[in-house]
Amino acid sequence: MLAEVDSPEESAALADWLADAGLEADDVVPAARTVLLDGVDPGRAMALLETWPGGSAVRARRTVDIPVSYDGPDLPLVARRWEVSVDEVVRRHTSLTFTSAFCGFAPGFAYLAGLPEAWWLPRLADPRPRVPAGSVAIAGEWCGVYPTASPGGWLLLGTTDVALWDAASAEPALLAPGTQVRFVSA
Repeated sequence: MLAEVDSPEESAALADWLADAGLEADDVVPAARTVLLDGVDPGRAMALLETWPGGSAVRARRTVDIPVSYDGPDLPLVARRWEVSVDEVVRRHTSLTFTSAFCGFAPGFAYLAGLPEAWWLPRLADPRPRVPAGSVAIAGEWCGVYPTASPGGWLLLGTTDVALWDAASAEPALLAPGTQVRFVSA
């Protein structure tokens, strides 16, 4: 079953609310503007969804600080588009607290919400064939960290050595939905 909402914040809030409401499900997966309800009784799920009060408040889980070497090849481009210095790009990025809205694209890749709308920038017109693992990047309304090397079109701000995915862990994704994330200049 797929529930549609208006924003990533509402998606995360609905997923939290469903967990608190005791929905019996194999999995509840928030995304950008939907929540997947896997293994649910459709009638019970619909009845429960009809009682959701709405909103976008998300239960904060934990805060993760990620050290970043701000050495990304797109830093000068971001500075030009924001009409600031490279140092100011770093200051702005490290001043924010992001929230993991949902995971996707690759195991451990979290879409981090919290970039002010005035700072949103489009993806590259021509994606790179290979973005190194640990690359910290922005695109549109999102910030993210590439957990593995892969193609990608986001603007690269820097790199980190933090492991984002550990399949052997009880919670494999370091930045599971609801995690607060701060970037720290290394």
